[in-house]
Amino acid sequence: MSARRIPLNLYGIPFGIAGLAGVWLTAADEQYATVVVGEVLAAMGAVAWVVVSVCYLRYICGAPRALRADLTDPVLSPFAALFTVTPMLLAAEALTRYARTPATVLVDVFLALTFVLGAWFTGQWIYGPLEVHNLHPGYFLPTVAGGFVAAGSAGAVGQHRLAWVMFGLGFVCWVILGSMILGRLFFGPPLPAPLVPTLAIEVAPAAVASVAYFAIHGPRIDGLAAGLAGYGVLMVGAQVRLVPLYARLPFMSGLWAFTFSWAAVVNATLHWIDQQRPPGHQAYVYALLIVITLSYLAVGARTAVALARDELLPRPPEHTVTPATRR
Repeated sequence: MSARRIPLNLYGIPFGIAGLAGVWLTAADEQYATVVVGEVLAAMGAVAWVVVSVCYLRYICGAPRALRADLTDPVLSPFAALFTVTPMLLAAEALTRYARTPATVLVDVFLALTFVLGAWFTGQWIYGPLEVHNLHPGYFLPTVAGGFVAAGSAGAVGQHRLAWVMFGLGFVCWVILGSMILGRLFFGPPLPAPLVPTLAIEVAPAAVASVAYFAIHGPRIDGLAAGLAGYGVLMVGAQVRLVPLYARLPFMSGLWAFTFSWAAVVNATLHWIDQQRPPGHQAYVYALLIVITLSYLAVGARTAVALARDELLPRPPEHTVTPATRR
């Protein structure tokens, strides 16, 4: 029997936890919550990243050709970017508050790795062949999410010139890939059920770009921030029409794609609320914190159940060729 495969989209779990940590840390910075919650969540995200990485390392050590197969997989390969993006985000969010120099080193190291991986994927997609029907919003991860998270992380540790470089990288890749992905979603066949959760990633680019922009430019609402918000609100509104599609999905690890995407939306919204201070703004903040945290608890609880039932990871096929023996 084949070894149990560790899919790259499992990195969505620590990435999602890092997103919730960012929400609570933003709320703490704006004096709406205690910093302890965000710190605990950041620690949980770091532990989850280590656990997934160790499991994945054991998997590829037992299947020597698995890494190459995963990095060239036309569907799941973009999720490899979360290996470098997650620790960079955690270092910028949490570690920089207490150990700025080590945080800066970690941000720089993983930013460089994110850039290299994004460049490799861009070259791989050019080298191809890349079929249009394989495109899905997860393709944002290596360069769009990688660029914007790197921009926000560099801004958080005071490297503003580097931050603008990475912001430009993320923005241009968003324009290019976003048009291609929407074209595929508009005119191509429906995504298969395991990839439907990636549709939630459509709300993320504008939100992550906004958070990065605030980290570089300061939490001030100007023309660019307003423009990003306009597109972001459009994508959030579009998700309403997709609710019936989401409601038919069984539980799968891919549902973690919802977590970071919506955490980024909440994070950007907290910045807007704090700057605009509309009547009842504190109630809006607490409502957002409650809703996003409860949604995480629901996904986390269902993940724990799936893990206990041995349903979280895909079962190895009984009579197929494994990555280790494929010619």
